Amino acid sequence: MTAPPRVLTVAGSDAGGGAGIQADLKTMLALGTHGMSVITAVTAQNSLGVQGAWELPADAVRAQYRSVVDDIGVQAVKTGMLASAELVRTVAELIAATDAPAVVDPVGVSKHGDPLLAASALDSVRTALLPAATVATPNLDEVAQLTGVRVESERDLRKAADAMLGYGPRWVLIKGGHLAGDAVDLLTDGSEEHWLRAPRHDNRHTHGTGCTLASAVACGLAKGLTVPEAVTEAKEYVTGAIAAGFALGAGIGPVDHAWRTRRDG
Repeated sequence: MTAPPRVLTVAGSDAGGGAGIQADLKTMLALGTHGMSVITAVTAQNSLGVQGAWELPADAVRAQYRSVVDDIGVQAVKTGMLASAELVRTVAELIAATDAPAVVDPVGVSKHGDPLLAASALDSVRTALLPAATVATPNLDEVAQLTGVRVESERDLRKAADAMLGYGPRWVLIKGGHLAGDAVDLLTDGSEEHWLRAPRHDNRHTHGTGCTLASAVACGLAKGLTVPEAVTEAKEYVTGAIAAGFALGAGIGPVDHAWRTRRDG
């Protein structure tokens, strides 16, 4: 039998299973790809927040990456929590030397506002990681953290995209989910624009949305879709996952990565 498209996530582990490596692998399975993982950090995390985080040594991250890529190969790479400047530089070097599209989710804080990236690593994200990205997928807080641009309305999304593109990614997807009204995102490479809209669902259980969206984009790219096609399909998938998000624990529950299976079943 032919192996499905292979997608590699380079990110942190979420003990509660809602975000990070766990969300990435669930997304990859749901979208018909073979998910593989390089763990950059371990978090003690649940529906209430992050209680602790411990990054892995750069050598351990590099060894995991080389083990997978040199033997199995990859058709797309997705990055998430990288924690420190050293890990950012290490991962940027690895993906820049890999002949596969890279989706960079520049994770700065958790859903609950807990820091997941050292302040000292921001410059490495700007100068090393973003230039290696096929698509960067920042939310509005991450845009502000990296560029200083604060998005107050839909009109500001273009300004945010221009600022992010200045750091070198081929495409940028500015996620406007924190704005009021419909969930509006802007995908652009600086010359063409794609506005993606979806109704806002009245559901507070949205843990893992950023990880899920970036992973879904990587899945589309691994299947050979163009960036606009991959992002459009990813937006549809994550919108359904948000609508089906469920309560878990005492805080914010996760999106439902298996929503299509439950609907069709």
